[in-house]
Amino acid sequence: MSKWTRTLDAELALAAAEAPQRPFVRFVQREWSYAEVWRDAQRVAAGLHAGGVRAGDNVSLLLPNCIEFVVAWFALARLGAVAAPLNTDWRGELLADALELVGSRLLIVHASLWAAFAAVHERWPGDVVVVGGEVQDMQDGRRPRRWDALLAPAERLPPPPASHFSSPALLLYTSGSTGRSKAALVSHRFVLRHAAGAIDGLGLGADDVLYCPYPMFHLDGAVLTLAPALLLRGVAAFGLRFSASRYWDEVRALRATVFDFMGATLTMLWKQPQSPSDRDHGARLGWGVPLPPWAPEFERRFGCRLVELYGATEIGVVLYTPPDAPARRGSCGKPRGPFELRLVDDDGFPVPTGETGELLVRGTEPSVLMDGYWAMPEKTVEVMRDQWFHTGDLLRRDADGWYSFVGRRKDIVRRRGENISAAEVEMVLEQHPLVLECAVVGVPSELTEEDVLASVVLRSGAVLEPAALAEWCESRMARFMIPRYLRFMPELPKTPTDKVEKFRLRALGTAGAWDREAAHCPSATNPTTMP
Repeated sequence: MSKWTRTLDAELALAAAEAPQRPFVRFVQREWSYAEVWRDAQRVAAGLHAGGVRAGDNVSLLLPNCIEFVVAWFALARLGAVAAPLNTDWRGELLADALELVGSRLLIVHASLWAAFAAVHERWPGDVVVVGGEVQDMQDGRRPRRWDALLAPAERLPPPPASHFSSPALLLYTSGSTGRSKAALVSHRFVLRHAAGAIDGLGLGADDVLYCPYPMFHLDGAVLTLAPALLLRGVAAFGLRFSASRYWDEVRALRATVFDFMGATLTMLWKQPQSPSDRDHGARLGWGVPLPPWAPEFERRFGCRLVELYGATEIGVVLYTPPDAPARRGSCGKPRGPFELRLVDDDGFPVPTGETGELLVRGTEPSVLMDGYWAMPEKTVEVMRDQWFHTGDLLRRDADGWYSFVGRRKDIVRRRGENISAAEVEMVLEQHPLVLECAVVGVPSELTEEDVLASVVLRSGAVLEPAALAEWCESRMARFMIPRYLRFMPELPKTPTDKVEKFRLRALGTAGAWDREAAHCPSATNPTTMP
């Protein structure tokens, strides 16, 4: 069987036969071999089947990073069922709505998250399995089963595999920041083909230990860490949650060689106090988006290479910085893998080289993009217009075929006739030595269109006047880009994957913000004449 037509469970079975004692999943506390994960996945598959789970069923997972997440996913893959991992920060209506959306027949929940589920359990008619401790019965009298009881005797094998490479394997929720969360349905081949793409695009090898500090319910954890390790017969190493102060200790403890980052987390690491142990680790490569201007200084300080890429939940990763080429400042790489890419204007026509356009993606092989949004056919049709997936992201392509990320279409601030990339303003602000991180949004202007508002988090103990920060910006960005409003905050609202929830910042409007124009900064231009 070609590896491009294998299923997840078939790949795990082969790995357990070829490298039974090699470590597969590693936490700081302990690790599990390929044989152990395969054995437990078979037992759980048998237990799930005995409980009524069948091919095509959706099963929700409300689990932190833990071995049970991995085992449950492969057990469901064996049965032809679909894992629907939930965001562990969801509460109340968000959690209830996500559960109802996918219509799961079973929920596997960790005891530490029981209270969040119990608050909405009356809207959940299905069965429940609890991992990691005892919980009380539900108010309607239903008694949850224990994970240990789900483990069937080792001699009782599950039924024969019921999946095809194009069968659905995961329902990955989008953030839902501007409306109801959507669940992207992806296949076994999507997972394994993008895992192979990461191996090729990042130059990974069998000796690499792939470290992810983000949740397993995210694309980074499941598809770009666990699955590449599986194909390599290597190690997928997980932290429980990102922590800037513990990060390098965890990298050392897990013996990681490769890690992934997001812009905010990389900035936090960079702005930690320098230490003699900054290079005391085995990490050779970090990958993520975006790559800041000070990336070369980060590389010299921590002794590892940083590379940028581009991807999304619905399409996986389609742009990589070539492993054998030096990074280009501001670029997220070149197309790699079975995809066609196109940049188009607002009317859908291709834009010339060097101009900004929305990125459209189309697969050239079966099952390498999502199969659609679960139970949302109108949303699926909306993003798959003309048989191209419309990312909603704005990029540029140079004459050599390298792409640069400009920003989300919804993150473009329209001010006085100028289109301003929030990402570019954020990148400049975060170069200030006292700024830990920031987020930029557009807010309504009395002159129509929008003004720029930046929410800023300072480094611990730092003191900075907003007027001084505005003045610092004046020599570093075009005058129409300089934020009119600056709001200092103790922290930014974020998802569990450390992405800023900008819809919350927009909802605040200008409340609590310093107004540069009202303060009559010496270099401020009258708003009626500003371009």
